[in-house]
Amino acid sequence: MAYQSIWYYTDLPEKIVDTIEEDLKENFDPQMGDSKLMGDALNKDKRNSQNAWVPTQHWLGGFIWHYIQRANRENFLYDLRCIDGESMQYTRYEEGQFYGWHNDAGLAGQYKPVAVGNRIEGLGQDFLNESVEMVRKLSFALQLSDPDDYEGGNVQFLDEGGSSYFAPRKRGTIILFDSRTQHRVLKVTKGVRKSIVGWTVGPRWK
Repeated sequence: MAYQSIWYYTDLPEKIVDTIEEDLKENFDPQMGDSKLMGDALNKDKRNSQNAWVPTQHWLGGFIWHYIQRANRENFLYDLRCIDGESMQYTRYEEGQFYGWHNDAGLAGQYKPVAVGNRIEGLGQDFLNESVEMVRKLSFALQLSDPDDYEGGNVQFLDEGGSSYFAPRKRGTIILFDSRTQHRVLKVTKGVRKSIVGWTVGPRWK
């Protein structure tokens, strides 16, 4: 289903989402730490949440990659190579936490090609692939929490025409959107909101 620069799927079975949540709770909840901005800066006035990194070698990586390829084939048609940093972000917003307006890609955030690696192994997230600089092109988010588990915490998008709209809150929704799209997570006023987010990369725009 599409809405301009956003594409989403809402038909993920509850049992699948239960399995994802159970796996993450057991293996990645203990790794949760303060979320940082691009460049590894901590600024809770801009972004206040916790996260842990899930490597794409985890079975969830292949599962999400299927939906990335499907959305790209049906709508975006971008040249994509892999998930940024070969890792996905398991994110938790508790009461009072939020993420202000931002985009996931732009001139200020272009990578300088230096090395291949992933964050889990302590290597740099900037990387070089056959002498081609990679940039973020398509972002994704998998909604893990039920809408009744929390209040507030809506994901809001701003399209090129200045119109704003909210992402679906349904548990199991997979949202994909152009990484240059402005968006934010409104403050959670009650409960906890959990999600998996990440970014796919491809050769720099020409």
